Amino acid sequence: QVQVAESGGGLVQPGDSLRLSCTASGVTFGYYAVGWFRQAPGKEREGVSCIPAMVSAGTPFVADAVKGRFTVTRDTSKNALYLDMNNLQPEDTAVYYCAAGPQLDTADYYCANPSRSHAWGQGTQVSVSS
Repeated sequence: QVQVAESGGGLVQPGDSLRLSCTASGVTFGYYAVGWFRQAPGKEREGVSCIPAMVSAGTPFVADAVKGRFTVTRDTSKNALYLDMNNLQPEDTAVYYCAAGPQLDTADYYCANPSRSHAWGQGTQVSVSS
């Protein structure tokens, strides 16, 4: 049984930082393209940052909206995925999800196509407000 769980969300002020964590059982993050997605009220789920499977020589993808502020990392020893978010802004307010997708997807393709995920967490709320 696949289980994915995110944590680390919260209410912060503009300019603050947060670290989201994602752990999994029943799926090994290193074997698949993995990433962080977010969904704001009334909007579609969008890819924030994704990294390819370890067997791939591909490069990570970071959405333009968060480039220079967000960083995704994978810790294979803990089967964990992290999203470090700096200089948070009100437009970053959303539910953030961790997911795993096809092994051979490039990071940019996977982030653009979240429906290709086969394992999702329940999401963690990030709210940025003064």
